Amino acid sequence: MRQDDIDIHDEGVRDAGAGHLTARADRTRAFVMTPVVGRRAGDPAERSPAARLEEAVGLAQAIDLDVLESKLVPLQQIRPSTFIGKGKVEEFADIIKASEIELVVADTALTPVQQRNLEKALGAKVLDRTGLILEIFGRRARTKEGVLQVEHAHLTWQKSRLVRSWTHLERQRGGFGFLGGPGETQIEADRRMITERILKIERELEQVKRTRGLHRAGRKRVPYPVVALVGYTNAGKSTLFNRLTRAEVVAADMLFATLDPTLRSITMPHGAHAILSDTVGFISELPTQLIAAFRATLEEVIEADVILHVRDVAHEDTEAQAADVAGVLKDLGIDLGDAKRVVEVWNKVDKLDEGARENLAATISRRDAAERPVLVSALTGEGEDVLLGAIEERLSAGRETLMVTVAPDDGGGVNWLFGHADVLARHPQDDGAVEVTIRVEPGRVEGIRRRFAKVEGGAPRED
Repeated sequence: MRQDDIDIHDEGVRDAGAGHLTARADRTRAFVMTPVVGRRAGDPAERSPAARLEEAVGLAQAIDLDVLESKLVPLQQIRPSTFIGKGKVEEFADIIKASEIELVVADTALTPVQQRNLEKALGAKVLDRTGLILEIFGRRARTKEGVLQVEHAHLTWQKSRLVRSWTHLERQRGGFGFLGGPGETQIEADRRMITERILKIERELEQVKRTRGLHRAGRKRVPYPVVALVGYTNAGKSTLFNRLTRAEVVAADMLFATLDPTLRSITMPHGAHAILSDTVGFISELPTQLIAAFRATLEEVIEADVILHVRDVAHEDTEAQAADVAGVLKDLGIDLGDAKRVVEVWNKVDKLDEGARENLAATISRRDAAERPVLVSALTGEGEDVLLGAIEERLSAGRETLMVTVAPDDGGGVNWLFGHADVLARHPQDDGAVEVTIRVEPGRVEGIRRRFAKVEGGAPRED
């Protein structure tokens, strides 16, 4: 089978002897094509063309499109007018006409001219990768913040395309009768309205940023450290989030199942608490407009005490996906190579056979202890305890362990400690006092010494 003949199909009714699916009446018929241009020097990781096509089909299905056909399109060079060659355009036009396809998804960024020329030649609406991702985000957003972020990204993208795509619009004449001079063009009016709306959204998002800052300041006073989940879309972050927090966040085998951030409390092995944050998944060629718009959300990651980089190790492109995540986070000033702050979580080990597990175990053993990934299955719970231990180890780094004696007449002393430190253990004494082992940031030690008469350094006492 030739590379460009690989097909990936959605569920549906297959015609006997046919190489495509019949359409479902309640969904838009779609054709997905993934152009594959020769790898350029400096690319961080080479992707499997078949996996790229599968991801593109998954993106299309994420907005409930009925994917009847999907094709890889090997290219030697990009055509300025239509991106793909004339022969492929004619071939696809025949397929689209025969299957009565309504929408073509091009898994690449198209210029307005390329998009318009393809629509004319193929006889169907064309949506490029950026437009498709924006559409998915628009459908997934649930909170006011998420809706604003998506609208901001979409308007920014739309504004950048006005000049190139709408140059055919004529001027609107100003004034009355034949005496009026030239007024503003339609494109200028549209750009002005878009700019005004963008500025309004930015003011509202700035308020969101301030509110998030107040929430973070409140958590620092409590003090609960923040643990953020990051990773490629569909790596299993939400399933792991549910496993660790016993929550019921939507977790589906679907690209961008999570868009709006979610925060829940988790408990460490020694009883300390932390806030776990589930964030939007990343993807290759993520539109820059979305990265900018979601910066307020991603600040939860920037400010996090510990970052869990969740990877789907059962995926054939796991290395390339990791490179994409690292690239986005690097733009935010986050280094995934910082082992003191980052835990690499290799998820979906339940999908691996015994040989693949042994290979992973051997790979992990060759790394320094502080940099070793944690093998987990968010679905089955395998490795959960090891992961919590790794999180606790990083959270405790740089903190001081103290033994505080709460006097018998200090009724609120123990509760005060629970609100201002990580309580690791407490032991009632015969005289009514309570010995409490806590772990705190160095900056809080002096306040605790002022609050209690007897404070000693030490480790948790063994029972």
